[in-house]
Amino acid sequence: MEFRQLRYFLAVGEMSSFSRAAERCYISQSAISHQISKLERELGASLFERSTRVVSLTPAGERLMPIAAEVLALEAKALAVGREPRNRIRVTANMSFAAQSLDAIATVREQHPNLDIEFVIKDFADRMDAVVSGDADLALIRGEVDRPGVETVDLGNQDLLILLSRRHPLATRDRVDLGELAEFPLLLPPRHQQVLIHQVIEGAFREIGRKALLGPAIPADHTAPLEVITHPRAWTVLYPESAIGMPPAGVRVLSEARDRLRVPVRAVLRTGMEPGPGLQDLLTALRP
Repeated sequence: MEFRQLRYFLAVGEMSSFSRAAERCYISQSAISHQISKLERELGASLFERSTRVVSLTPAGERLMPIAAEVLALEAKALAVGREPRNRIRVTANMSFAAQSLDAIATVREQHPNLDIEFVIKDFADRMDAVVSGDADLALIRGEVDRPGVETVDLGNQDLLILLSRRHPLATRDRVDLGELAEFPLLLPPRHQQVLIHQVIEGAFREIGRKALLGPAIPADHTAPLEVITHPRAWTVLYPESAIGMPPAGVRVLSEARDRLRVPVRAVLRTGMEPGPGLQDLLTALRP
């Protein structure tokens, strides 16, 4: 039995959905189903009643829910036992937060010259594990996280930017209304690779009573500018950090006219943690 299997089980039990639990855990639905099936085989009992409409707990699943929550809480406490108090803050994020984080770190180092602040690149799941275990004091994310052992602090919002070919019919604008883009294909990586961006765009289009016209999926490897150049009637979105140094020849970067493509930015801390002065100042410096 693995801790991650209990974590996935808890997510499905709380969400009553494999697909929503997969989004919450930032993994594919097939991966979460596979791990729970392994857990069921090891326990020798079915944990969920699966149907085409709803997923519900079996009696065995209901008995396991409080135990799983308790085990994961104990995991966090056990991993924290050996952590010695230190005059150090470790921040973990992905590369898209680097510029914002390093600027904030430089500010706080001036305020606290004896404080050692580290910035460590990790993917989403590893960031959450690092905070729960005490290996990191602070993780930066976009969107939400729902996991035992962590709590979040709102740091503000970012607006996704719109990327078009210079040959696109709307490329002469500086700002464009989302409704005007509805007739043009939207190029994004597959949903399971960029769940948050898909959710933000879907929600924004629901607000205007429209639906995005998805084009063929593109790789999640920063090739979006090339994709819109070769598909001049298509569009895509990118985080502001990705627009630094843009636009290269052949593309235009626009804003959404009514700020509908807004993404929340949050700091993730260990539940019950009391931030010291240095960490409090860092949280302040990370806000826009």
